[in-house]
Amino acid sequence: MDLSMKWLSDYVDIGDMSIKDFCQGITMSGSKVESYETEGSEISKVVVGKILDVKPHENSDHLVVCQVDVGEAEPVQIVTGAPNIRENNVGDFVPAALDGSTLPGGVKIKKGKLRGVASNGMLCSLGELGLTTHDFPYAIADGIFILKQETEKALYPGMDIHEAIDFGDTTVEFEITSNRPDCMSVLGLARETAATFDLPLNIKEPEIKGIGGTAADYLKVNIENTELCSRYIAGVVKNVKIGPSPLWMRERLRASGVRPINNFVDITNFVMLEYGHPMHAFDIRYIEGGSINIRNAAEGEKITTLDGVERELSHKMLVIADSKKPVAVAGVMGGEYSGIMDDTTDVVFEAACFDGASVRTTAKALGMRTDASARFEKGLDPRMCMPAIKRALELVEELGCGEVVTELIDCDTHKDTQKKAPFDAKWINNFLGTDISEEDMIKYLKKLEIEVKDGWAYAPAYRIDIEYKNDLAEEIARLYGYNNIPQTIIRGIASGELTPAQKFTRKAMNTAVALGAYEITTFSFISPKYFDKIRLPKDSKLRNTVVITNPLGEDTSVMRTSLLPSMCEIMASNYNNRNASVCLFEMGNEYLPKGGELPEEPARMCFGMYGAQYDFYSMKGIIEKLLDTLGIVGAEYEPCKGTSENFGEAPAFHPGRCAEVFKDGVAIGIFGELHPETLENYGIGVKAYAAKLNLPEMMAASIQKVYKPLPKYPATTRDLAVVCDEDIPVAHLEKAISEGVGKILESVKLFDIYKGKQIADGKKSAAFSIVMRSHDGTLTDEQADAAVKKALKKLSELGAEIRS
Repeated sequence: MDLSMKWLSDYVDIGDMSIKDFCQGITMSGSKVESYETEGSEISKVVVGKILDVKPHENSDHLVVCQVDVGEAEPVQIVTGAPNIRENNVGDFVPAALDGSTLPGGVKIKKGKLRGVASNGMLCSLGELGLTTHDFPYAIADGIFILKQETEKALYPGMDIHEAIDFGDTTVEFEITSNRPDCMSVLGLARETAATFDLPLNIKEPEIKGIGGTAADYLKVNIENTELCSRYIAGVVKNVKIGPSPLWMRERLRASGVRPINNFVDITNFVMLEYGHPMHAFDIRYIEGGSINIRNAAEGEKITTLDGVERELSHKMLVIADSKKPVAVAGVMGGEYSGIMDDTTDVVFEAACFDGASVRTTAKALGMRTDASARFEKGLDPRMCMPAIKRALELVEELGCGEVVTELIDCDTHKDTQKKAPFDAKWINNFLGTDISEEDMIKYLKKLEIEVKDGWAYAPAYRIDIEYKNDLAEEIARLYGYNNIPQTIIRGIASGELTPAQKFTRKAMNTAVALGAYEITTFSFISPKYFDKIRLPKDSKLRNTVVITNPLGEDTSVMRTSLLPSMCEIMASNYNNRNASVCLFEMGNEYLPKGGELPEEPARMCFGMYGAQYDFYSMKGIIEKLLDTLGIVGAEYEPCKGTSENFGEAPAFHPGRCAEVFKDGVAIGIFGELHPETLENYGIGVKAYAAKLNLPEMMAASIQKVYKPLPKYPATTRDLAVVCDEDIPVAHLEKAISEGVGKILESVKLFDIYKGKQIADGKKSAAFSIVMRSHDGTLTDEQADAAVKKALKKLSELGAEIRS
């Protein structure tokens, strides 16, 4: 909604309040200001000039040289080629842009020479001032703007052009919420202004004198569908005089973003903007049979609207029709022959109330949302029809453009019930967290014309949004001042803390980033062909998927049961784009079917890497560091030979370079080098490595890290070398040592593996450094030796013997 500040001043005198203070205050009271703009603000140093002399240009047959009085000591010489400036224009007033002036669009005017003759400015046309012939109908579009006096102020040379043509109104743009259709009007915003700044409101009831008679002598009105049209008022104006509207009306319409057309069309637009109630004017000649019927359109019935487009109607749409045809789409737009012509003599004014939902669906179906439909669809009160039509007829008499028939036709079927809400000052204070007295609350509501009586608050007709106690609380709060309401802690549970699962997941992600991996995100729906690319057997349980009923295509037709194919796709994309190396991770869900129930959605973490700096142990190192950070101690690694009871993705990995991760017998992950066939399927020409980790199982295995004091007693170190079968994992040897040494073990580290001449075939030598420490006292050699003997006993159970 665009509000003309000059128009606002007709009802509320804001005095010398700055536009910034106005916008800030009205916004804080609930009417949000989007922006404001002063018309003609780009124009400077343009004044009224009086033509003193016009002579032909000595070097041109279409240019003339003018001497123009601009209120300075000497006349200014200006050369122009406008066809409407000749010798007979001497004495006329014109807009003169002086040297150094600016015009709309950033145009700057400087003195110069035209065909060798000095020109110290420019005479302006309407277009050069950002205006059209709709704004000043007496002017011409393709010539200099010849000024006429339309205000009480007499024109004189040197007068600023803004003052001369009343060009300087400030327009404020408001964002009006759907619950306040009354604010889509000048009067509505005037009421808000008066209430906000505690100023008197000057709104008068419209009055018409009339010439006698009744509109019923000229036409009949019948409402066939009273559910979609609750009120229809018609008034007749005879002997109309079609012409331009006065300057004050044109100026207000222009500032409100509406193009002036002629006095009768302008009156309907003026009243719509002023009262917020759309109106329409019909040429009575085109109402066949002298009857107006508000009915549903016949299926397939057609109408050519004012924009010249033929539109097909449906039986759900409400129309205004004469005895033969529709003449308007109710609440949206009039028909082609319902408008006001230059030869119109008798006019019918209508003010009606149509169902908002019906207008909305009709306008949307026809693709023609208008200013009228935008207001109707928000819901209007039928009681506002009468003031609106009376205001239109009052303007007809004020402008002297017709004779008003005194009595109106009023078909009213609405139930005249006033909106009300229970008033409870104690409840409102508790709701707002304030301590406002009941007297002050009543005072605030009175400013909004809401009357409090017998425990109820009665809203005026235009306030259709007042229904409940919280509506009253909102009205009181915005006038009391939102900034004056004390801050309070929200009542009820408002915990913003992360859940344990969220904390665990976030820690895992942060650790992966710290280890140099980049996060990726892929779609949860994939193609069934992905399973073939990672070499899944036909009977793999991972091929049992949730199928999407209406997929975008085959490539997104099932929900993924593994993150691994998506990770391989991203690695392949990077490889094909010639990225030398990548280290990626994804945190996501897998979707495992559960019969007719919703699928399980376990959280998973997937890694992928390739490049010269990465190998199997790079991936193992990432997993070990991740598990350590997450508090998972004592994880075990077991070789995976191409199949796995725990991970269906095992065939995707190289059978000799793949391992599963266990914690207390529970499988928590799988990692390794991808199978050559898998790499070939994805077009990856280098070795690549991947891992998948089960987050719920990892979280269950995680322990809380606790503080331990620094040791008081020294450590004792022993080195131990054993010979065992080469297929025994070192991790098994370390576990045996840990079990043997017991609680005094601080650490055990492998520092050498040897296979050679001194070692039998099929055997290997593994050397460990064992650090032992007691928190009760310094370990003796006997205690340390006894612990090592126990470790050797445990090792012997694995077939490992001390190396001689």
